[in-house]
Amino acid sequence: MTLPGPLERFFTDMGRLTQMGWRVLAWTPRPPYDLRELLRQMVKVGVDSMPVVLLTTLFTGMVMALQTFTTLQRFNAESFVGSGVALSMVRELSAVLSGLIVAGRAGSAMGAELGTMRVTEQIDALEVMATDPIHYLVVPRVWATTITLPLLVALGNGVGIFGGYLVAVVIMGANPVTYVDRTFQYLDLNDLFSGLIKAAVFGFLLALIGCQKGFYTTGGAEGVGRATTAAVVTASMAILISDFFLTRLLF
Repeated sequence: MTLPGPLERFFTDMGRLTQMGWRVLAWTPRPPYDLRELLRQMVKVGVDSMPVVLLTTLFTGMVMALQTFTTLQRFNAESFVGSGVALSMVRELSAVLSGLIVAGRAGSAMGAELGTMRVTEQIDALEVMATDPIHYLVVPRVWATTITLPLLVALGNGVGIFGGYLVAVVIMGANPVTYVDRTFQYLDLNDLFSGLIKAAVFGFLLALIGCQKGFYTTGGAEGVGRATTAAVVTASMAILISDFFLTRLLF
């Protein structure tokens, strides 16, 4: 029995993704360790993505404060705006939005880079020189994103809470002391760590998917374009789906 085309491609991609994930884990503890490439990828993923991530989290916190303030004002509970903004950003919004942004920016770049190397036979040349392309190309990208994304999310948490403070206190006239007090009153370490764990998982998934799409590219320049698009779409779906299961597991 032959599977339909889309279903066959789905299972093929899942098999390739699982195989690449195992190879990344297997090659990670083996020398040589290319720390320079790891740091270079961390700069590309983290430092270069920082402006857009911080801008997104800033305005997300501002919008959250604006929405929750006008809603809670109906119940004379506007003093809890700080709690709502802080918990929403730390638990959920900062990790998911940062993951989606990095998937669109860095995940697509990984797919394009490896796809170009595949169609120009650079990956084949590495194999001829007895250099494992997973170890040389994929491992630094995956772990750089896994390490860097939680750092971006931690910064995004602070910027988002600050954005909420600006709107609630400066624009809406809330009491600044009450806002700060409520912000940290119901926030605990489990909330912070759960968001950072989500960010690390999202970083691993989006980098692995981007590398997998590029690594198995076929069809020349057109295939590179398809791989880049597929990397962004698949990584975004993986982030949203895994977010549900991680939330269920962590809370």
